[in-house]
Amino acid sequence: MSADLTDLLPPGFPAMSIRDAHLLMAGAPDSPLAIEETVIRGITFKTWKNAPKTLGEIFALGEAWASHDYIVLDEDRVTFAAHRKAALKMAAQLIADGVKPGDRVAIIARNLPEWSAVFWGAVLAGAIVTPLNAWWTGPELEYGITDSGSKIVIADGERWARIEPHIANCPAVEKVYVCRAPGPIGHPKVTPLESVLGRPNDWKNLPDGALPAVTLDPDGDVAIFYTSGTTGKPKGAIITHRNIISNIVNALSAQARSFLRRGEIPPQPDPTLPRKATLLSVPFFHATGCFAVMIPAMAGGTKLVLQRKWDADQALGLIEREKINSAGGVPTIAWQIVEHPRFDEFDLSSLEIVSYGGAPSAPELVRRLKERFPAMQPGQGWGMTETSATATSNFGEDYIRKPASCGVPAMTGEAKIMSPDGQELPIGEVGELWYKGPIVVRGYWGKPEATADTFIDGWVKTGDLARIDDEGFVYIVDRAKDMLIRGGENIYCVEVENAIYDHPAVMDAAVVGRPHKVLGEEPIAIVHLKPDHEATEGEIRAHVASKLAAFKVPVQVIFMPDNLPRNANGKIMKKELKAQFTEAA
Repeated sequence: MSADLTDLLPPGFPAMSIRDAHLLMAGAPDSPLAIEETVIRGITFKTWKNAPKTLGEIFALGEAWASHDYIVLDEDRVTFAAHRKAALKMAAQLIADGVKPGDRVAIIARNLPEWSAVFWGAVLAGAIVTPLNAWWTGPELEYGITDSGSKIVIADGERWARIEPHIANCPAVEKVYVCRAPGPIGHPKVTPLESVLGRPNDWKNLPDGALPAVTLDPDGDVAIFYTSGTTGKPKGAIITHRNIISNIVNALSAQARSFLRRGEIPPQPDPTLPRKATLLSVPFFHATGCFAVMIPAMAGGTKLVLQRKWDADQALGLIEREKINSAGGVPTIAWQIVEHPRFDEFDLSSLEIVSYGGAPSAPELVRRLKERFPAMQPGQGWGMTETSATATSNFGEDYIRKPASCGVPAMTGEAKIMSPDGQELPIGEVGELWYKGPIVVRGYWGKPEATADTFIDGWVKTGDLARIDDEGFVYIVDRAKDMLIRGGENIYCVEVENAIYDHPAVMDAAVVGRPHKVLGEEPIAIVHLKPDHEATEGEIRAHVASKLAAFKVPVQVIFMPDNLPRNANGKIMKKELKAQFTEAA
């Protein structure tokens, strides 16, 4: 426990153990957090007995908030009622286009009201929604479209310009809808999305639509989200309705557990209270932005205030104007809020929660948050695309007690630490973290071998090295996979190294993560050039930038006069390089 934070804990905390809190929450069979065992694809899981069954039921919950704002972006302000009309219109259009249950519909756009309307419309049509990373380059987007076999693509104008030269290489694509294009598009497959939905501020004038006559299956596929993997190529994690909804209930149970641990009774939902507001700059195409924020907002009547991209100056103004209650996503955001030089110029009193995950965070961040917001409940969590967002959570006083921990699993989840030879390790020992629960996806799209390697009897092998303490709190120690996370974005080192090796002057290259206070990590490259060849740092970085998304480009290139150190098996000893160059930096 951090000595300088002990005085922030209420007397007698914790009032009960994690186990006792979980037992109390499960309560009677009609409890909202009651647990039952369910067999899914031949494997028994602990599941939420009384949770909604499909995203269709979640969508229906939004009717309760009809007159309230759902999405705000700049001058666009869309109510739940207006958004419902747009989503139903989109569902009807996709069905008219021939989309059948199981067809893939790709979304390639930044955070926009249209993104959400298309997502919900595709879900209601029975499609498998396939969001692609809006930061990807044209070739990367082509890979995602072709790998998923997407039939329909919905893109914003900026992303259309990026994929237009590649769309001929995507034979499964039958139609492309483009929104917010700078001008007319003369492509035979392109239809302006505005010709179907109009502009977001006009959605309120759309006719009332009917729900499609499509049956949704709780354990049916509803989305494909791409994640980095062991081959260096992204893999499409197949998400089910139950995966996403279990994640939502997991989050609700973590908040209830926090009250019980303080010795308080969790408050009951009160629809008469003012609606909550969340500032969202995390992309919808990430599991966190979609599963942990956008979809729960539909269920709970939360207003989502979007930013084109994270901008701390703009964020403080939005928190004040829109009475934002929660913000976060990655530690980057929390750091820039609490350390902003104009912090005291804004009324930020509405802010109740700053939570984050997706990147390593410094334990002292909790101290800064409590200094700035004494009544705030900070929190962090751990998860991955393969766990449909958050798998463990550490919230409130527990986070103050153990700021280096990413928390404990929900009642439906299990975590264990495994040795390289497949043996479960005892408390306190470091090994690979395995996780099981109804949030674990069923596998990777079209990749049976990778699925078999990663998913075993309902457990996902996370690739993270971790330990678990005697209370069940998980501590991430390192990543077994050769991957780093920069501000929440996965960077697979082999992919960047391959781009560097394509430079004609490069003989040897390694990419490692250097700690960064705000971003968590940033990539640096260590390079050895071929004899009689020359290249500058700027040339190497520009070469990588021509092949990969900007966030993957090394922030520094270090040239070594000799070959990089290798072990007896011929593998570059990255641990030594990382220690040498990150410590020097």
